[in-house]
Amino acid sequence: MFNAQYFRTFITLVETGSFTHTARKLEMTQPGVSQHIRKLERYLDKSLLYRHGRRFTLTEAGRRAYDYSVKLFAEHEQFRHSLDNDSPDTGECRVASPGSVGLMFYPFILGYQQMHPGLTVTYDFAFNGEIVDAVLAGRFDVGIVTDISKHPDLNFEPWHQEPLCLVVPADFAGTTISELMALGFMNYSDGINNASLLLRRNFAGEFRSMSHFPQQGFSNEISMVLDAVARGLGFTVIPRTVLETSPWQRQVKELPVAESVYETLYVVTKRGVEMPRRYEQLLGEFRLQRRNVLYGYAEAPPLEEDA
Repeated sequence: MFNAQYFRTFITLVETGSFTHTARKLEMTQPGVSQHIRKLERYLDKSLLYRHGRRFTLTEAGRRAYDYSVKLFAEHEQFRHSLDNDSPDTGECRVASPGSVGLMFYPFILGYQQMHPGLTVTYDFAFNGEIVDAVLAGRFDVGIVTDISKHPDLNFEPWHQEPLCLVVPADFAGTTISELMALGFMNYSDGINNASLLLRRNFAGEFRSMSHFPQQGFSNEISMVLDAVARGLGFTVIPRTVLETSPWQRQVKELPVAESVYETLYVVTKRGVEMPRRYEQLLGEFRLQRRNVLYGYAEAPPLEEDA
């Protein structure tokens, strides 16, 4: 029969190297320690020790049993702490986001996890609809999305705003809406909406609709859109996170605009489910770091549901 205490006694015996010291440390009798080891050997059906009088060495099975025992209790402690919703840096985080967010957020999480070894993270790159469905189904606790939908079982909270960038090939010399139209538009899943927001705000007297712009192509992977722009195939409008993490950022350039436009990111969770503190800290740390990069000590723009 499995008994965790037998494994605990065995770990202590190996680490102290002495039945006497093990008995003293565990507040047991020496015969009690010997009995635990014999029962563990009987349970595993293997000899764990070569006995040399009062001394001993480990058999091959003993070495493997020790390694397993250490792993067993480490996982036990991690599991026990993961049940504590008040712990900000232990437990499991299950997060999903679009690629535009994940390109920067996921590397941040990996670094964060290195600083907090008690934390484990499952991260999924997906589209808004898939993220909402996954949160509803309980496959993820937290989703980050770029738009909201009405659902009685979900909460959507504005979390962060990322500037939108008008990006053209590095050798593009134009500045007008007609020159952008002649260049053509490289589209992605949120491309039409983001381009409409930025162009309408900055070319109010000239912009009518994205339907007037010839579409030069489409990619469902936002990070690949800049490859097409770098090749001179068109312009696009993307969140700054994508531009800053792109391997093609030197082959493209951001065209300055008079008025900044932002994509609002929302945190979606299941209604009525209390989120552990580890999520609040993780999301807050990334947002603070990102705001410092974007605005320094200047005041960040207020979060708006319709940016």
